[in-house]
Amino acid sequence: MSDVTIATPFTELVGVRHPVVQTGMGWVAGPRLVSATADAGALGILASATMTVDQLRGAVREVKSRTDAPFGVNLRADAGDAAERADIIIEEGVRVASFALAPSRELITRLKDAGVVVVPSVGARRHAEKVAAWGADAVIVQGGEGGGHTGSVATTVLLSQVVDAVDIPVVAAGGFHDGRGLVAALAYGAAGIAMGTRFLLTSESTVPDAVKARYLAAAVTDVVVTTKVDGLPHRMLRTELVDALERSGRVSSLLRALRHAAAFRRQSAMSWGQVVRDGLAMRHGRDMRWSQILLAANTPMLLKASMVEGRTDLGVMASGQVAGLIDDLPSCAELVDRVMAEAQATLAGLPRFPRAG
Repeated sequence: MSDVTIATPFTELVGVRHPVVQTGMGWVAGPRLVSATADAGALGILASATMTVDQLRGAVREVKSRTDAPFGVNLRADAGDAAERADIIIEEGVRVASFALAPSRELITRLKDAGVVVVPSVGARRHAEKVAAWGADAVIVQGGEGGGHTGSVATTVLLSQVVDAVDIPVVAAGGFHDGRGLVAALAYGAAGIAMGTRFLLTSESTVPDAVKARYLAAAVTDVVVTTKVDGLPHRMLRTELVDALERSGRVSSLLRALRHAAAFRRQSAMSWGQVVRDGLAMRHGRDMRWSQILLAANTPMLLKASMVEGRTDLGVMASGQVAGLIDDLPSCAELVDRVMAEAQATLAGLPRFPRAG
């Protein structure tokens, strides 16, 4: 474990040694990756959207059996069972609850009253202002370089906006993979960085080797944004599936969506009504075709095809642009140590200017 530490309001808030967060990636951020990240002194976040309620409780207990360090759980704020999942976080003594969408004021209050640190992820200044006003303890801000569902504003611009707008710790996400990025984020006023793709490409990540190889082979230009998967801007590696979706017409898109939705329904034991309601909830006011609504509801199955089953031809591989800069698979401990050592070297190498007066 690195001897280099940088204390920030975020490290003090959540009780970790380093201002580094491993994001809650569906099918990727499981107990092994989260506990390894936590043992390395960073904040690991368990992804729960692809788990049943019982699986979530089991995963939390597995992390607790592997490490005594603080960790978090990522929740979908719009899920019908969000309150039940919040109960598990409270009952199991999880330190941090993170959210991909803004949680309600009532849910934030409930978690905070139980001593849980609430850290929503946002992609716009107004969303950060809203959750801060509702009592969020910190916020993760993801710029357009980040993987998965993303916005159009670059991290450097969005980070500046949010840091100036809220009085809670801000963690920067989107485009980070090393210590230089950490120093840059701190210079912008952030209290830490969050990384997804970089932690996906570690030895403790359970993603199949063939999929990791696809990421490592990618150039920056191989990471694209498409709306064809679920109607929302989604940053991912270009694959055969993405190319097919980009070329497909309405009929073929609907047939493909129905096949994937049927598989997801069997996997999750959801009714067709629940599948459609989940898809409608993900629309966020956008005009979406039925094929896109169905794909929005079963995007987890498209992720599972690659991240669990290793099907690079049929699956979706969410990815930040930094995939084009990554060429190795360190352990989480090696990665965090490297980031902190690079940060220290970067700080030491900055020019020294005489003080005015």
